[in-house]
Amino acid sequence: MMNTELPDPSGTMATSFDDDAWEDLLNYIEEKRVIPIIGPELLKVETESGPRALYEWLAEKLAARLNVDISALPQPLQLNDVVCGYLTAHGRREEAYTRLRTIMREAAFAPPLPLRQLAQITDFNLYVSTTFDPLMEQAVNLERFGGTANTEVIAYAPNRVADLPVARDDLQRPVVYHLLGRLSASPTYVISDEDMLEFICALQSEHLTPEKLFHALEHNHLLVIGSDFSNWLARLFLRMTKRRRLSDPRDVGEIFADDHTMRDVRLVSFLQQVSIRTRMFSGAAVFVDELHRRWMARHAKQAAAAGSASAPPVRFLPPAREMPENAIFISYAREDLPAVQKLKASLDAAGLTTWFDLDRLESGDDYDRKIRGNIARCSFFLPIVSATTQRRHEGYFRREWNYAVDRTRGMADGAVFILPICIDDTTEAAAVVPEKFKAMHFARLPAGEPPTEFTRRLQDLFNSQRA
Repeated sequence: MMNTELPDPSGTMATSFDDDAWEDLLNYIEEKRVIPIIGPELLKVETESGPRALYEWLAEKLAARLNVDISALPQPLQLNDVVCGYLTAHGRREEAYTRLRTIMREAAFAPPLPLRQLAQITDFNLYVSTTFDPLMEQAVNLERFGGTANTEVIAYAPNRVADLPVARDDLQRPVVYHLLGRLSASPTYVISDEDMLEFICALQSEHLTPEKLFHALEHNHLLVIGSDFSNWLARLFLRMTKRRRLSDPRDVGEIFADDHTMRDVRLVSFLQQVSIRTRMFSGAAVFVDELHRRWMARHAKQAAAAGSASAPPVRFLPPAREMPENAIFISYAREDLPAVQKLKASLDAAGLTTWFDLDRLESGDDYDRKIRGNIARCSFFLPIVSATTQRRHEGYFRREWNYAVDRTRGMADGAVFILPICIDDTTEAAAVVPEKFKAMHFARLPAGEPPTEFTRRLQDLFNSQRA
């Protein structure tokens, strides 16, 4: 896929990524066969003294909060150095984690440009972070959801296995998985070499491995961008994710894009001899910038070829976790999700605020109170009627339908609130729905595609309700 040359006597290594190599990578990304793994080199933030590497800045701030003398510590300063210095002075290990959380909350850094560029590559639906900060999920929320916290965030911890909710191909919303823990007041994330050792051991344990995540890492190409892995940690990480001898034949490879891997002659030699599917690129931010430029250019060309340069295709964005005020509530059976996604995408494109429960927990008193409360304050209620709902005489969507009917009891005659939608050839007369529904007109939206007149009517109703 990408050509590398042997290390030269100075200990550096020249790398060539030609157009064909980039094209191959873009094809894999478009097919959703690539997972980016984000490391600290991408995290350059604006501080009071100018742009800084986030984790060097954090190390300095933590040393000040813990009263650690850094004059004798190696430079550039690392969190592990500070933690070790603090423990040597008989400090309490737990204090380092809560101090870091406070420092990050007070700083409130904006996501760096490389993270925002990666977030804009919408073919990525899973980002694996080897850092504990929240900047990657903030970048995805900013670029894809206008700042709404709609990204699924999962964090591993040795004492609590957290896996992907479903197989990677079935994810309904983008996921950021913190492989080495997430910022917290508790000692559940990596800030020292000892922490790293515990996490690596746990991740390889038969009973503590996040199986769905590791299945995805094993069977996809990996972009390891901006990692700070040392020689042996890089080897161990590759072996751990690929779950076989690196010299065994395999269909997927990895790219290491950072500022140090290619300068490690022994690591480069090892990879060239043992892991021939591993490639290297010098410079994490440079790699992301070029990838982003090429991906955007390809998609602009595809849009122009499809005649959609002036009218971008309607794209489904997952609903927010919490329903916005006065949103249009869509009630559906799980099997009808593809049609509901099309409907939401079209209504969103028309400027209408819609919401449905994507996670479908369907159990528990707290969940039931949440859904009932949402129906009590939504602007309109759209029940999806289909062959699926005909077959299912039980289901949480039927409870939602009854909650909507209950709300209409306090409405004036003729008030419009429930707008039944049929997405197939189910007839109104045969529909297994509450009697209240049968007195209403059923809108026909085959496969969830709303005709212009339906969207315009809903816009008029929504506007008149606000007048």
